[in-house]
Amino acid sequence: MAFGRTAQKDWYKVLGAKPSDSPAELKRKYQKLALLYHPDKQEADVPAGEVEERVQRFMEVDQAWKILGNEETKKEYDLQQRADNLTKEWPLHEQVYLEDMSWNEDEQLYTLSCRCGGNYSVFKSETKDVSLVCCDTCSLVIEILQ
Repeated sequence: MAFGRTAQKDWYKVLGAKPSDSPAELKRKYQKLALLYHPDKQEADVPAGEVEERVQRFMEVDQAWKILGNEETKKEYDLQQRADNLTKEWPLHEQVYLEDMSWNEDEQLYTLSCRCGGNYSVFKSETKDVSLVCCDTCSLVIEILQ
């Protein structure tokens, strides 16, 4: 599942969890909220508007679990969150195509010189997971385009 660069819900917040929570803790929080908001668990005398809100909340909780309960989609979501946070914290200096970076066959490493004299570096094995790279000397950030 690919995550775009558009604003998205904070799925950890939906579950009342933190990125550092263990899989068991995430599951416990999901189960607690799923029981609380599940349509079959609602009392009969709840107003219709509140029922709709609870169903919507249940659907959000379920979606959060689908993303955070699966190791692969959680990793992808966490990487996207980290990339989004980087662009919020540091301005994006430049967008660079991977093929425009220098390639070091021995180290299996792409590099690009920064204006400060440092380097932006990304290993070949990371190129599918990384879109933003910080300079190893200053706070400038580049976006890798593929």
